Amino acid sequence: MELKIPSKAQNESFARVAVAAFVAQLDPTLDEITEIKTAVSEAVTNSIIHAYEDKIGEIIIKGKIYENYVVEIEVIDFGKGIEDVELARQPLFTTKPDQERSGMGFTVMETFMDKLEITSEVGKGTCVKMLKAIKKRKSEGVEN
Repeated sequence: MELKIPSKAQNESFARVAVAAFVAQLDPTLDEITEIKTAVSEAVTNSIIHAYEDKIGEIIIKGKIYENYVVEIEVIDFGKGIEDVELARQPLFTTKPDQERSGMGFTVMETFMDKLEITSEVGKGTCVKMLKAIKKRKSEGVEN
């Protein structure tokens, strides 16, 4: 799956629903789908608020499903990039305290997904790669 959307706030909910529909083919639990939607929402919101700030740019969302019921979601922007990724990953860190941002976006993504990788280059953009294993249903075989 690949989806290109403009970095407009109203597209955040569209991205959540599109990714949920993509992942639904694995028959995830309600908790699993909610966690994925929340993580995608945080990644897309980061691109809208931080990567492009006051301009509209392009966000690409890619999804892959592996044979072992692992879902990979990438959220890619071509905005300003992150100077210090490790600092940005710290809970409560924000570059926008005046906008009442909580600084919990990456923490939420790490909490709800099994793996989070962030690559970023200042002036070129950021790629957030998230992986989550979906539990296989008992009716389909062994549950993870």
